[in-house]
Amino acid sequence: MLTFAKILLGPVLLAQAKWLRKTALRLPEAEGPRTGMEAPDMPPAAPAEPLRLLVVGDSSAAGVGVDRQERALALPLARHLAQRSGRTVQWQLVAKSGVNSLEALDLLAQHEIGPAAVLVVALGTNDVTSQMPPQRYIANLRLLVERLMAQAGVEHIVFAGLPPLHNLPAAPQPLRWYLGRYARKLDHALRAWIAREPMLRYCSLQWALPHEMAIDKFHPGLGQYAQWARMTAEIIEDGLAPQPG
Repeated sequence: MLTFAKILLGPVLLAQAKWLRKTALRLPEAEGPRTGMEAPDMPPAAPAEPLRLLVVGDSSAAGVGVDRQERALALPLARHLAQRSGRTVQWQLVAKSGVNSLEALDLLAQHEIGPAAVLVVALGTNDVTSQMPPQRYIANLRLLVERLMAQAGVEHIVFAGLPPLHNLPAAPQPLRWYLGRYARKLDHALRAWIAREPMLRYCSLQWALPHEMAIDKFHPGLGQYAQWARMTAEIIEDGLAPQPG
């Protein structure tokens, strides 16, 4: 049905997409450090190895929509993990506006990646806009995971789901409808893959509301970043907890 709709609505969707690219408010990536250490308020009684965190993604991971990394995803996530685990968290952010799952592989190759036990990935919106097929999207993510497992020693992985593009205020109809349907298609493929892989976890973003978004009506707002960081920290903590048996 989506393919038929794309053919039927093709000229309208193309015109609206061009209009959106031309008129969209361009916000910068959040300023501030992209590596650092976050210590808990109450250090453990015995020395503990730092928890090493790597965040990889697109403009949302880069903090577009807020002014500072302290208000974005990676740094608040590191702070939550430090407080929840009682361990120092050494974190690194590798993110760039506009990249899709394929381009993220090239982005990683341009950076020196340190050791990391925990990986958080936020990729997908640009796969929607670039019309990445679901099978290719998952193949790219699988390659990214395999590369970082070998390169950084990643053991625990959390993927952010696709955002609710069907509610995207910046996009007119029917483009908004089409983007939303394609995002759900990629999100379904992502969740199906995660369900088959014990080391992968999923963090839904479907709770995000349009009126809480940034001023560009496209990226997360301050409260949404805060909620995202808290939810991701909870998922990571649950994954790090010793399992029965």
